[in-house]
Amino acid sequence: MADELALDLEELRQLHSIAKRPRVLSLISSEIGNLEKLSSARASQAAVPTPAKVPSAPSLIYTSLGSFSWDQDSDKLKIYIPLEGVDQEKVQTEFKPMSVDIKIHDVQGKNYRCAIPKLHKEIVPEKCKVLVKPTRIVVTLVKATKGNWLDLHFKEDKLKPSADKDKDPMAGIMDLMKNMYAEGDEEMKRTIAKAWTDARSGKAADPLKGFQ
Repeated sequence: MADELALDLEELRQLHSIAKRPRVLSLISSEIGNLEKLSSARASQAAVPTPAKVPSAPSLIYTSLGSFSWDQDSDKLKIYIPLEGVDQEKVQTEFKPMSVDIKIHDVQGKNYRCAIPKLHKEIVPEKCKVLVKPTRIVVTLVKATKGNWLDLHFKEDKLKPSADKDKDPMAGIMDLMKNMYAEGDEEMKRTIAKAWTDARSGKAADPLKGFQ
């Protein structure tokens, strides 16, 4: 394309040198000007280097550390992760009021992760810390409020009816019945099923009446 443009310019210049009439000379001069601008623009584009593509960093693969122990006092809770050969500088921590995420990089060529997405209760992130020992990692969580935790992970009480004042109280009873049915024995399931059937058929105004 650049060679053809140069040839066109050369031929127009030759025509301009032999043309006599003013109108023809003006037309040729105008076209020569257009082609020269186009040639300069293409030359400028060719001079701009194409940015090199930067290869994207490969995403790290982590092995989940689900095996650990823990203990507590009224102020703190400690998590013990059994792992050898850990460099303190290669431990990445993220503490939030209701979650913990510990990433351990380059342990004999592997990356490990110990994450608790939702804790039983709130912690104080800025006071929490991680200590690396020869055979284990000790994670210290500082409790936001003193007291004993029943579990490390948050667990919703399925049998607790909703306390939402705007919610239909009947819906809360139905949810309770569903949870009791799912977790009950065969006799409980038969009783709840009969109460449910009677309530729907109008035999019982109270769906819990059949097993009170």
